[in-house]
Amino acid sequence: MSNDMNSDANVSTRTFRQVREDLLARREIALLDVREEAPHAEAHPLFAANLPFSHLELLAYARIPRRDTAIVVLDDGEGLAQKAAARFVALGYGDVSILDGGVKGWKAAGGELFQDVNVPSKSFGELVESKRHTPSLSAPEVKALLDAKEDVVVLDVRRFDEYQNMNIPTSISVPGAELVLRVRALAPDPKTRVIVNCAGRTRSIIGTQSLVNAGIPNQVHALRNGTIGWTLAGQKLEHGNSRQFPVDVAADTRAQAASDARAVADRAGVKRIDLDGLQALCAEAGRTTYRFDVRMPQEYEAGHLPGFLSAPGGQLVQETESNATVRGARIVLADDDGVRANMTASWLAQMAWEVYVLEGVATQQLSERGPAQRQLPPAPQSERITPQTLAGWLRQSDVRTVVLDFATSANYARQHIPGSWFVLRSQLEEALSTLPPADRYVVTCGSSLLAAYAIGDLAALTDKPLFLLEGGDAGWKAAGLPLETGATALASPCIDRYRRPYEGTDNPASAMQAYLDWEFGLVEQLGRDGTHGFYVI
Repeated sequence: MSNDMNSDANVSTRTFRQVREDLLARREIALLDVREEAPHAEAHPLFAANLPFSHLELLAYARIPRRDTAIVVLDDGEGLAQKAAARFVALGYGDVSILDGGVKGWKAAGGELFQDVNVPSKSFGELVESKRHTPSLSAPEVKALLDAKEDVVVLDVRRFDEYQNMNIPTSISVPGAELVLRVRALAPDPKTRVIVNCAGRTRSIIGTQSLVNAGIPNQVHALRNGTIGWTLAGQKLEHGNSRQFPVDVAADTRAQAASDARAVADRAGVKRIDLDGLQALCAEAGRTTYRFDVRMPQEYEAGHLPGFLSAPGGQLVQETESNATVRGARIVLADDDGVRANMTASWLAQMAWEVYVLEGVATQQLSERGPAQRQLPPAPQSERITPQTLAGWLRQSDVRTVVLDFATSANYARQHIPGSWFVLRSQLEEALSTLPPADRYVVTCGSSLLAAYAIGDLAALTDKPLFLLEGGDAGWKAAGLPLETGATALASPCIDRYRRPYEGTDNPASAMQAYLDWEFGLVEQLGRDGTHGFYVI
């Protein structure tokens, strides 16, 4: 840590060289880009995880569980790094610094900058394809097979909600970590050709290579460039389907899949651990141990081990830094059959994570039910009002009430309180200058959970009375009060989410092609960066 002090946040700065040395030495470090997702996607260091200042309190304790973790925050000169650093210190983190010069400083010092989101995983997928020459077929080739009624099954490895939005004709939803467990039930005849698809490239490459690595007898191909490639070829997608894999797996099929997955994990150097060993890991000072249950979310909620978070394996490999934000930490994976944990672990190990599979867990030990309970810091004290009170205030003409909605821009556009203003917490000071005059402010979001923290920021910027809406937008809706749709009143730009070129069906062909071209260049970028430590079995 350098001795230079940043006067605004009263924390030290850390240089590009120091951060690079930490990454190369595999020392634990949380390199955090605290900007909103859209500017993050424009340019950031490879292992800079996006943890926006706007949602800092909601994410910090789960994503950086150890308070003495080395945290380095960055922005691109917006001043958010200083604010975030001060907030982390207030939350009890004791080793917080700011990246010297931010994004521009990283580049000026010779660092490589990457575009898009989930770049470690996407670049790793391209490395896998370049090393293993993962078999693939073009969109016209796959369509020809389907049109000819060939013996083919198409498996879509994205999240189920992505599949429902758009899918390749005839395809079945099988999220990535489920492939090795489910494929024999979906293609029991070894002569059946298996096609694996996602929206772009990464998940189909990893899914196809998973089946190859596991040694299934069927011929397997990735759909080259996924639904993007399908669309660019002028071929029509289906929408609104709900075809999913069969839940039940025969005992002999499950046993075969478990044996195959274990062999792949062993080749990748995955470690084994029992509950006693896990307890010892978690008690070790100075190390972070993430615990993830990689089964489907509904299985997790039906019963999981205490302390484990839900992270379905395919998405964990795709979005690693969004789950395991501390680079250099340890990861322990659990399931109830060994298949999904071992296959997921095999990929994380190749991505240079120290990863373990938990063994010897009895069904009765999966004792916690429902979604994970998040540990959150206390929110500032605030005066709460009911939706009915707010409705009455909005009818008054003599006292001007302005409602600030801190929901995501997508949720705001979907539905919001009539007349309320969309505001980004990271842009709050700028937003206030554009809002109409107010005698009082009411803050809300989907549940008022985030708004409860944002009201503290607002209190530092205005002397007007402030109120928190009880239950947020959901409480307003539950009270039967009217809602408005559309991006009707934007006090902040909608930069909280990066519009992925592979989402939806209305993206320009040029944007989709540019995205593919970018992915093709990732292996070269990895080489220039030099900090990844990836290898391919």
